[in-house]
Amino acid sequence: MKTATITVLIILTSIFIVLFDNFSFFQHVLEVYPFNLANSAFILSLGVLLYALIVILLTLVSSRYILKPIIIISLILAAFIAYFMQSYNIVIDKTMIANILQTDINESGDLISFKLLIYVVFLGLLPSYIVYKTPLIYRSFKTELFSRIKLFIIHLLLILVILFSFSKFYASFFREHRILRLYTNPVTAVYNLVSYNYGQFKDKNIPMKKIGLDAKEIKKDNKRKIVIMVVGEAARSDHFSLNGYKKKTNPLLEKEQIINFPQMYSCGTATAISVPCMFSMYNRVDYDSSKGHHTYSVLDVLSHAGIQILWRDNNSDSKGVALRVSHENYKSPKLNTVCDTECRDMGMLKGLKKVISKSNKDILIVLHQMGNHGPEYFKRYPKRFEKFTPVCKTNQLEECTKEEINNAYDNALLYTDYFLAHVIDFLKTYDKTAQTAMIYMADHGESLGENGIYLHGLPYFIAPEAQKHIGSIIWFGENFPTDREKIKKLSKQKYSQDNLFSTLLGVFNVQTKVYKKKMDILAQ
Repeated sequence: MKTATITVLIILTSIFIVLFDNFSFFQHVLEVYPFNLANSAFILSLGVLLYALIVILLTLVSSRYILKPIIIISLILAAFIAYFMQSYNIVIDKTMIANILQTDINESGDLISFKLLIYVVFLGLLPSYIVYKTPLIYRSFKTELFSRIKLFIIHLLLILVILFSFSKFYASFFREHRILRLYTNPVTAVYNLVSYNYGQFKDKNIPMKKIGLDAKEIKKDNKRKIVIMVVGEAARSDHFSLNGYKKKTNPLLEKEQIINFPQMYSCGTATAISVPCMFSMYNRVDYDSSKGHHTYSVLDVLSHAGIQILWRDNNSDSKGVALRVSHENYKSPKLNTVCDTECRDMGMLKGLKKVISKSNKDILIVLHQMGNHGPEYFKRYPKRFEKFTPVCKTNQLEECTKEEINNAYDNALLYTDYFLAHVIDFLKTYDKTAQTAMIYMADHGESLGENGIYLHGLPYFIAPEAQKHIGSIIWFGENFPTDREKIKKLSKQKYSQDNLFSTLLGVFNVQTKVYKKKMDILAQ
């Protein structure tokens, strides 16, 4: 191996990352700025600008002992990001960082593929090996310091010259095309990772805001309330036959006296945001993870009012919502007895009769589904639910036809229909002795290849309708005290997960200052 100075290693690494790991970035740039005579110099300047920025970042951490490890980590990280951006058209913002850090090993396994291995080997491991084996020339401290300062200043000046020379283009680029900056690899991901972890560190000593301490349940009769809240996963509204979808994805629910909410919207586009947000007192505009994780949720308020709470999870976890209430993990056969290739949502119904019989309290049971978790939709349902064929049987969604992707996704929805119908049947067994209800609300939607976008998690302001417009229904038992016809008439109007907090309080007639009647779907 030939020797190299630190400066040369930084420059070559930066050039490699720009040329080989930023295909997705330039692909999106060309969609906005077509490569023609007017735009060509600006597009080339973007590459130089990105190169100079990476050089500056590496220069800032270019000490003798940590430079190689940081470059190796950067190369491997950039390879992973390049794969996911190119394959699923996602961006690595803070929401996606939270999703990645909170994803369990089984969910991560769904994303592993031979194509990912190719990216990591040729764009990550192979250049990393070359970096590792290249002997570095270490000059005197004074010489190295001067060299580093010179490298920093030259590239900073280069950035300033570029911004000044193409000021008209960059004014538009930064003001009107914010989304394009999210595709810069790995600059955006590193920035958001640092920002996310700084936020976690900064927030760890924030005291919990205890709301609803005045909460009190107002009992109007002696009948017990048994309510099941099903939190769906990645269920988009326009694939529900209840909402006019051509394929019968809700054949069992269509036979039930359910109230469908065709205009329900999520708080976020990823589980890590939507789940804590939907149970929080904050609306989507006011919500952020710091406030959400340091404020009591509606489950805490209900528990304080004397309602028994149980959270059963067949997804990754509750994202902090169920930390202070009874929680059971149904992701493994240890508790879930309905498992084949993976543990099924149906298993969360096992043993609920015993739970309900142990006390006479009103009870809210939350069942967090695996639902339509992608990209391997074909794994989300038992084989007998494969009604719509042919199906996509790979996590490389871009290799499948739109029909195959939709069929796999719709089969998973068909299994959710089966699961929800069984939840309703379970609650019907208590109809004579209790007031029963089921609320179903998906956490977010899902992109299935429209405009080359897959899965979910795009920043809300640019996310397509499919990632925000979610499936949601309510079913009431025969004794539940509510005006079904009135709610059915109002169900066509636009609602969001912002309504859930006060609606759950209203379901149990809980009086508290944090209850907002105008946000309660049942009180309108």
